[in-house]
Formats: sequence, structure tokens, C-alpha cells
Amino acid sequence: MLSVAVVGGLHADARRQAVERLLADVPGAVALHHDLATAAKGTVVRTVRDRTGIVSAGEAPLVNDCACCALREDLVPELERLAADGLTHLAIVELWDSVEPKAMAEVVASAGLRLTGVITAVDPALVLPYLANGDDLADAGLAAAVTDQRTVADTFARQLEYAPVLALAASEDADDEDRALLAQLHPTAHKVLILPTVGPQATDPQAAVAEPAGAEPVAAEPARSALAAAALAGFDVEAAAAAQHPACALLPAEADECGVATLVWHRCRPFHPERLYAALEDLACAAARSRGRFWLADRPDTLLHWDAAGGALCVEGAGPWMASLPDAAWDLVPPVRRAAAALDWHPEHGDRCQHLVFTSPGRDRDGLELLLESCLLTDAEFAAGRTAWKRLPPAFDILLEV
Repeated sequence: MLSVAVVGGLHADARRQAVERLLADVPGAVALHHDLATAAKGTVVRTVRDRTGIVSAGEAPLVNDCACCALREDLVPELERLAADGLTHLAIVELWDSVEPKAMAEVVASAGLRLTGVITAVDPALVLPYLANGDDLADAGLAAAVTDQRTVADTFARQLEYAPVLALAASEDADDEDRALLAQLHPTAHKVLILPTVGPQATDPQAAVAEPAGAEPVAAEPARSALAAAALAGFDVEAAAAAQHPACALLPAEADECGVATLVWHRCRPFHPERLYAALEDLACAAARSRGRFWLADRPDTLLHWDAAGGALCVEGAGPWMASLPDAAWDLVPPVRRAAAALDWHPEHGDRCQHLVFTSPGRDRDGLELLLESCLLTDAEFAAGRTAWKRLPPAFDILLEV
């Protein structure tokens, strides 16, 4: 049975190294890649290669002037063809630079194909430069559609944080600060070094690999790399989506190492909308990466999502707080969401809270905490109660497109 592993990342050299390593390690593996750089000509170029080189190539027309849409339309039939031929054991979906793994993983899983791994390839020395890059993808020649308004920084952050496995390129330029930043941005990730495909370090004798359940037996072979083990380990699309949802995201913990620090700021008092809005620019630039959920006094029923990288901030509604739902609706909510709410539960406010995480080298912790605290309701404002809170100026209406 065909296994499918998704390998992505804006660090193209690291991504290619990871794919080459997988092709070298897994007999019967092929890499499927759609080059979106040709979209200006109206097509997306598809190539399929194995460890010896290109096996086949073709083109797919754009769908609604969207290269990423063409990728979605073309990907599943190609994977189904590989599954039908019975000769391919692992299909490595090598994503183009700015394509995000979450969308493609969900496409593969929804088609009933067996997704066994999602990996983002990273050069540790480039993590901070990419997180600090607020340029639009379109300006960098990396947009996946004419309507693509993402930035380099926010795209890289999502690529990094979604994948449970990070394939790390060996980099002489990476230092302890780079490694600490990477560890704090995604502390739960399984980090695997991309070993060279040739040379004295090409084998990984400590990598023990078992085929996923139901896999066809293959002939005895040398020990595979830890990267191959990760590509075949299995992947749960629903669990991955829950881990990124702002209501129950697995956010980083407090940390301080090698000049890189993570501040976890948790409060059970709402923000004053005008004061928070006035502080948004300073808060967005206060750290290389910040994310989480927050509570506005004039929007007591709406859980709001905070997502900032590269000095740019995205704020959007992420559904209701659990405390605002009628009891009968709780059974319709996934267990992971109910469990996350229980951890934050307050006798009066329920799961409404501020839970923001800021990660960066050289961060001014005291100044950041003072700024955040200044945006909360004062004691007098808080004591006025919810009826008074709803009459506060609706400063976020423009951002939230009300």
C-alpha cells in the first residue's frame, strides 16, 4: 500500500536535501513536485523522480488563475496513479516554496490516501531572518495566486509550527542562539538532522525503522535514517489541526536560553479595545513571533486569535468561547476543545482569558509585560461589569471586518 509523506518549507536547499535523503533511504520511493514558478505562463509543471532522476513530467493548467489550486486538482490523481501501479512504496510530496503543509496534508487525507508523515525542512541559521521578513510573498516572487496576500514571515511560521517533524540541514552558520530560537518556537517537534546522501556520515546506524501498519513487506535493507523513520511513522490530520487552532493550540512554554526568551502571558481580565488597538504596532514588533488567544471587553462571546511574525499582525475571530455556549452545545464540541477550556476555566468568566506567547532573541520582558498590562481594563472599568464593557468604543471593528 502506498504511503505518502509531505515535505515542505521555504528553505529550498534544506527541503531538497531532505527529499534526496528520503529517496536514497526508502526503496520504491518517488518524489512528486509541482513547480509553481511557471504559473505566469498559465501552467504548473509537475515532475516525478526517483533516486536516479526524473521518471515523468507534465503540466497542469491554472485553476481560477491560482497555481496552488492547480496543485490541489492535479496532486490526488497523480498519487492515485502511483498507488495503482503497485511499484511505489513511498510518494514524497515535495511542496513548492510557499505552499503550506496543512492544506496539502488535508487534501491527501481527504482523498483516502495513507498520509504517514509531514515534515518541514529548515536551515537553523535562516530561522530568524525569515521570521523577520515582513515582505509580501508577491514581492519575493513566491505568491501562489494573484490574490495571495501572505508574507514571508507568517508563511514560514505556519510551515514551521504545523509539522511534527523538522528536518534540519547541517549549517556551519547556525549558532546556539539559532538552535534555541528553533527549540522555543516549536518545542514539541521531533528534530532530525538531514544526513548527507554520500560520504562517511551518510548512514544512520541508530535509526530503527518499522514499516507502518499494513505495509507490504520489502526485502532486507541497510538501516534507514531517522528522517525515513519519521516519514513513515504516521500522521493524524485532525490532531494536527487541533494543535494549531487558537482555542486549544499547543503553545510554547516559558523559556530563557542562549539569549532567546519566551514569555507566556496569561490573565483573566479583558482588554480595553481602544488601549489595545493603540498598542498593536508596538506589540506586533515586540518579538520575532507571537501568537495565542485573547479576550476583548466589548466582545465577550468571541475568542480572538493573535498571530504575529515579521512585525505584521493578523487578528481574527476564532469562534465562541466555550463559556458563551449553551450547555446543550458542549457535546458537539471536540473533546480536545473541551479539555483546553477546562484548563483555563474561571468560576466567573469560564474559559475567557488572555493567553499570549512572545518568542524572540533580545526581548525586553519587563517593557512588554508593562505594555500588555496597560491594555487591560482598570480595576474601576472591570468592576463596572459586562453591560458597561459592551459600550466601550469598538476599536477592532475595522480589523475584524464588522
